[in-house]
Amino acid sequence: MQYVGQFEAQEKASRLITLLSIVAIGGIFLLLYVALKSARSAVLVMANLPLALIGGVVMVFLSGGTLSIASLVGFITLFGIATRNGIMLISHYTHLMEEEGVGFRDAIVQGSMERLSPILMTALVTGVGLIPLAVGAGEPGKEIQQPMAVVILGGIVTSTFLNMIVIPALYLKYGRAEAKQPVRDYPQAHELAPSAD
Repeated sequence: MQYVGQFEAQEKASRLITLLSIVAIGGIFLLLYVALKSARSAVLVMANLPLALIGGVVMVFLSGGTLSIASLVGFITLFGIATRNGIMLISHYTHLMEEEGVGFRDAIVQGSMERLSPILMTALVTGVGLIPLAVGAGEPGKEIQQPMAVVILGGIVTSTFLNMIVIPALYLKYGRAEAKQPVRDYPQAHELAPSAD
């Protein structure tokens, strides 16, 4: 027995999307490695991908449970968006430690607090822009846009919320090897003492 027509086309598209998803994840890792100059930091940023996946899968289930080609495209787009929050956090941690001389643990606390508003603001703007597409189920012309928007919207919610909890905790546990504290030359005691002249 052989299935042809739309089913066959959808099977081929699913295999292609799966292959492109693997390529996209590999490309994201490579770009993160080049930008952050550390494989460990790149992996820590990519830890945000499963957090985004949770929300996308939940939204697919709530919207009918059908995983279409548009939903798979939404997951690929979501992976790119989700890494943004991790980049904002970890690059700011590095900046605080290397440029401003903040201690490792203090850099995580301070960096998370300072990046909370930008992360929430960008996620909110993206989410508000996707709401009109996500609520248009069944409307003509939105057969592709609606499933994609639903996946991205759900993933943004969970990745933004969990990102501010999971990424700082992971960096606290595994990021110390990447922390390069600047060496400062402090004046010696005899240089601070007033001269006898």
